[in-house]
Amino acid sequence: MKQKIELGNYQELIVTKKTDFGIYLNTPEGRESEKILLPKAQVPPDTQLKDVIRVFVYKDSEDRPIATTLEPSITLGGVARLYVNQVTSIGAFLDWGLPKDLFLPFKEQLYPVKEGDAVLVTLYLDKSERLCASMHVYDALRNDSAYRKNDQVSGRVYEISKNFGVFVAVDDIYSALIPQKEVFETYRINQPVSARIARVMEDGRLTLSVKKQIPQQMNEDAAFIYNCLEEENGFLPFHDKSDPESIKNRFHMSKNAFKRAIGHLLKEGKITIAGDGIRKQHP
Repeated sequence: MKQKIELGNYQELIVTKKTDFGIYLNTPEGRESEKILLPKAQVPPDTQLKDVIRVFVYKDSEDRPIATTLEPSITLGGVARLYVNQVTSIGAFLDWGLPKDLFLPFKEQLYPVKEGDAVLVTLYLDKSERLCASMHVYDALRNDSAYRKNDQVSGRVYEISKNFGVFVAVDDIYSALIPQKEVFETYRINQPVSARIARVMEDGRLTLSVKKQIPQQMNEDAAFIYNCLEEENGFLPFHDKSDPESIKNRFHMSKNAFKRAIGHLLKEGKITIAGDGIRKQHP
């Protein structure tokens, strides 16, 4: 199969012509019309005809394919966090380490970005064969991490869904989700998250929990509920039959976690449970 010059990737190309303003590169079987320029300032010293040079291929300000020995922060299909250099009437432009900034169209933004923002993006080719950025990174994130259940990980929120939960890019590389049932606070895009891996799915994607493992979390939840009891003069109108959403809104925990916690307090003799709520047990 004939090798093609591909935009957005590193390639090893052959020097086919030398000029005063640079050298031209091509594939072994490429036609004359397919050759691309490597500007003089980036040509390695003592370069000769037929030498093989590793370059990255993109398009210059006049929309012509061009080679560079500079290393951009992202390649085609990859994911990286890039800074916004400028916002214009047609979209945003990102710093990706090359002379020509990377275009982020408005339609590919999950929210209106501003100059100085660090945004997580993937690199794609649009219908006009131009390299562009997109904040829709779900399909570009990897699912081959070496993380295991109960590992602690760090990442950033890149998307929020009322149906599914909070989507997190672990290490800005790996696909992860805090399921909606585990969401007990209001998250924002780009928010840093420290979480525990609750499950590694069959496809390798990660399910996260901001809660600790049950024994430790139960102790912390019990202490929190007991502190709430003390603040409310020893009574809270919640019990094991209370509405899950009401429990979540008041205590930022699931109903199961709440039941484990008050069961722990009951066992320790610190509370009593009645039909109207829980009461602090006085010595």
